[in-house]
Amino acid sequence: MSISLSSPAFTEGGMIPQKFTCDGQNLSPQLNWGAIPQNTKSLALIVDDPDAPIGTFVHWVLFNIDSNLKGLPEGVVKSPSISGIGLQGVNDFRKTGYDGPCPPKGSPHRYYFKLYALDSMLNLNTGASKSDVEKAMQGHILAQGQLMGKYSRK
Repeated sequence: MSISLSSPAFTEGGMIPQKFTCDGQNLSPQLNWGAIPQNTKSLALIVDDPDAPIGTFVHWVLFNIDSNLKGLPEGVVKSPSISGIGLQGVNDFRKTGYDGPCPPKGSPHRYYFKLYALDSMLNLNTGASKSDVEKAMQGHILAQGQLMGKYSRK
C-alpha cells in the first residue's frame, strides 16, 4: 500500500521555499498524508538528501508518530519528545529535529520526505539515528509514501 504525502509549501518535484531552508527560517514544512492501514500503530518520517557531496545527508528523523495524525504542522519544535506527535532523532547536523536544505552552491539537490506506517511502536529512545530507525522498522512497514522537493543555492 502507498500513502499519499503532500505539502502546501511545495509540489512533488518542485522547489522548496527558502523559508524551510538554512537560508531562511529553517522551519519544517507542513505535511499532510492520506489514508494509512487500519492496523497502523505508529508512523516514522525520514528526510534526506541523496545528492550531498559526502553521500546521503539526513535532515530529519521523527518516529513513534501518533497514528491518528493526518499530518504535521509547519514549524515542528526541535525538542526530543513532542507531546501529541512523537519522538525525534538526531540528523546529520548532529541536532535534534528538522534542519532544512543547506546544499553547497550549484545544481539543485533532491530532498526526500519518506513516511512509513508501522505495525508497532519502535523501541528506541529520542536521539536515535536514521540507521537506528531503519533497523527497528525492518519487518514492521505496512505502507509508505514519499514527497520529493528540490533546493539550490546560487
